[in-house]
Amino acid sequence: MIKTAHAKFGIGQVMRDRSSGLRGMVFDVDAEYAKTELTDATLWVELPQREDQPFYYLFADHEQLPFIAYVPEQNLLPDLSGEPVNHPLVETMFERDEAGIYRWRGTKLN
Repeated sequence: MIKTAHAKFGIGQVMRDRSSGLRGMVFDVDAEYAKTELTDATLWVELPQREDQPFYYLFADHEQLPFIAYVPEQNLLPDLSGEPVNHPLVETMFERDEAGIYRWRGTKLN
């Protein structure tokens, strides 16, 4: 029997890494670890023991250099600060409503 992972977090949700405090906004999710050049280059932590969990692509909010991070679900917690995410692609692809929720604009990266 195949076990299917279900993502707990959604596109547009602001998250925080449990150990490092990295903040970012979810813009895509894989049902399990997808070994590609992109995921290997953006993996935020060492590969966890469980690859059969959702992995999230985050527009990472970093003071000096915003980047994209690939993070396993077990490392993430919702960020409840209400602060906007500072990443140049967020405004390109999403809009933030009065409640601070990010909604997809309908644009594509490529």
